[in-house]
Amino acid sequence: MNNESGTTSPIRVLLADDHDILRQGLKLLLSLQQDIQVVGEARTGREAIEMTQQLEPDVVVMDISMADMDGLEACHVIRTKQSATQVLMLTMHESEEYFLQALRMGAAGYLVKKVAPTELSMAIRAIAHGGAFLYPGLAKALIRTYVAHPSSTTEIISSHEQEGLKSSDLAQELRVLTPREVEILTLVAEGYTNQEIADKLMLSIKTVQAHRANVMEKLGLSDITHLVRFAVRHRLIAPEP
Repeated sequence: MNNESGTTSPIRVLLADDHDILRQGLKLLLSLQQDIQVVGEARTGREAIEMTQQLEPDVVVMDISMADMDGLEACHVIRTKQSATQVLMLTMHESEEYFLQALRMGAAGYLVKKVAPTELSMAIRAIAHGGAFLYPGLAKALIRTYVAHPSSTTEIISSHEQEGLKSSDLAQELRVLTPREVEILTLVAEGYTNQEIADKLMLSIKTVQAHRANVMEKLGLSDITHLVRFAVRHRLIAPEP
């Protein structure tokens, strides 16, 4: 993060999880990242709220299932009182209900605990800089919700993020993409991970990541949420029946 002197300071993170061993493991993992600093730890939702007010972290990495107050409620309170602090839900729950509720409560990211360690640090960096980071396996839930209730899905995404999806002409938007990029855009929106896309198309994962980054840049999209909405709007994918 940029400070007043113009230099870059570490992203300040608060960990909130009622499992001590997991929390210590996360702290150790993140300590290996030079641009991330763990500034506090909380065991309950209420502790997370109190420590957020005291420490003013850039990101709170929070579990859903915690004693005293669950992470969803705590997320809502934090986002209401500390608008500068972003919340990343890190949970064992892969259900669509929890996923969509977390977004409505103001979470900027949602990951399940089985993800690779590198994805956690990537998610923290993304949301610390104003983006969003959603677990790819739950993208289809967002597709179904957007098609069934487009207005409610729009509320999940802030107004400044929606600007990246506005366009006057479908053909003109897609013309900037190569056929391979359209293919990868479609697969990402359908919920495939980078590794699954690499396996499916017989490409290296680095190639897939490069194509994905090019798609996001060319279309002006900042995260998977935008990408899913773009794909549905332009009928590249359809919701499951």
